[in-house]
Formats: sequence, C-alpha cells, structure tokens
Amino acid sequence: MRVKQMDIKSGMSALEIIEEMAGAGVFIAGRLARAVHVLSEMISSEDVTVFFGAAGALVPAGLGRIIAEMIYDGFIDVIVTTGANITHDLIEAFGETHVKGIKGEDEKLRENGINRIFDSYLSDNAFVVLEKRIQEILTDIPVERRKEGIPVYELLKEIGLRLNYKHSFVKAAAEADVPIFCPAITDSILGLQMWLFSQRNALKLDVLEDLHKIISIAYESKKAGAFILGGGVPKNHILQAMLLTGRGFDYAVQITLDRPELGGLSGATLSEAKSWGKIAKNAVTVDVIADVTITLPIIFSALKETLERK
Repeated sequence: MRVKQMDIKSGMSALEIIEEMAGAGVFIAGRLARAVHVLSEMISSEDVTVFFGAAGALVPAGLGRIIAEMIYDGFIDVIVTTGANITHDLIEAFGETHVKGIKGEDEKLRENGINRIFDSYLSDNAFVVLEKRIQEILTDIPVERRKEGIPVYELLKEIGLRLNYKHSFVKAAAEADVPIFCPAITDSILGLQMWLFSQRNALKLDVLEDLHKIISIAYESKKAGAFILGGGVPKNHILQAMLLTGRGFDYAVQITLDRPELGGLSGATLSEAKSWGKIAKNAVTVDVIADVTITLPIIFSALKETLERK
C-alpha cells in the first residue's frame, strides 16, 4: 500500500487534516491519525470504560478547558491526574490566571513574586487566593465526613461541586460524576494546603478506598480503554488498575515525548505493558511520540467532528 502524499487546502478542518495524515499513514502523522481512530472507537462504544491519565503542566499550557469539555462531551469515564494539575485548575477556577510574556532571570522573578513553568508564569498572589478559598471549601465540608476518613476522589468531588467556573475540569468531573483519582495528592501545593488545614481541623484521607474504587471500576467494566497524556504516576495508576482483573486494557493510546531506552515508565511503550498483563494480548494500542500541547487540541477537534458524524 503506497504512502499517499498529503493534500492540504485552505479551510480544512482538523479531521480533514487527520484524514490526510491517515492517507500518508507513516511516521508520527500516521500514528496521530491512528490514535484519533482508536479513541473514536473507544469513546463511541457503550461497552468501553475510558480511563484518562494526565501528567505534566497541562493547565499552565492552556489545556484545562479542553479536558473539561472532554468530560462534558462524555469522552471520559475516569480521570487520574497529578496534584499539580488539580492545583492549577483550582487557581484558574478561583479567578487567578497563568500569564505569558514575562521577561527576566529566575532570581529576579523570585524577588518579584513570580513563579515560572517554562514560559508560563504565575504570581505568588495566586497561591494566596488558593489558600484562602480552599480553606473555606474544606471548612464547608461536613466535619463528620472529614473525620471518618474521606477518599481523595470524594474530597475532590466535594471541592468541584463548590466551584463556579464552568471551564474547570474539577467542576466538570464533579457535575458529570466522573471520579478524579490523584494518588500523589500530597505532592502538590493543594496537598500542602490540605496538610495545613489538618493541623487545626479534622481531615483524614482514605487513600486505600481510592484504590478500591478504581479497581472496582476496572472489574465492573465490560471493556476498558486508556488515553494517557504523559506518564508518571497517572499512567501507572491506570494500568495497574487492570492487573487484578486478569484481563488487561482492550484499547490504549498514549502521547509522550519520553523515550523507552532509559527504562522509565513515562517512555515505556504500551507493548511493554502487555508483558505485565496490564494491557491485553490482542489490545489495540497506539504510541504517539509527540508534544501533548500540540496534539491534544487537534485530537479533540477531530474527535468532536468524527463523533458528530456518527
């Protein structure tokens, strides 16, 4: 089968460009097109439970609203992410913003109360606002719930239900009853705020109940699909959820810039996960070695158009 030369015209939609990439069918463009096809199959099937993993600084990169829209559109059934992404999502929900275009050496930025995330910036005041608002929200949660040991996914839902910013993925998940799992919640500013709150108030987290919940979802799923951005804890937490079921994931798509040669999980191929039994022997998988900040908007737009056609 020949590699078709791409025919790109003015005014083409993301899906039309993806279709041209599929016609070529090779290199990263070919894999990106295949990822859209597999994700479309996963999402459109009522039998597939979709697990979404998000690592990396996605909200500072401007991708938070896309994740919220994916939830509202019913593309995602389960989320596993980092405490940092939740922290930055809440900062936006509380009216603070990530900004661009600031110049200066890092030492000068610190003197001016500015925190740098590559070329995205956030002021110290954003964290002051976060502290005030999150302490208020935690106080508003009934003390009985906080005393007895509340799972992190339930605590995040309680927080989400108290937000007014519709583009927050934490709010979207709470409203859609999509659980957010954050196994490394303490590895974040939000985790620090929870610890500070616990010094004077009742707050006990039941992290083992989180594990019980995600494994139960995996057990109860007829089929399971994983859509993983980046790697780290979210990737492993998703993949290990299927271990005890004895089935493995039926579909898996990952987007990462990490490489497999160093042996780290973030760069490990999805095929490697088959050796662990985390992904089924005959599963449909796609590894896309690319930048999430470029590929996710294209994928989301193409998926919306594909599913609207269906």
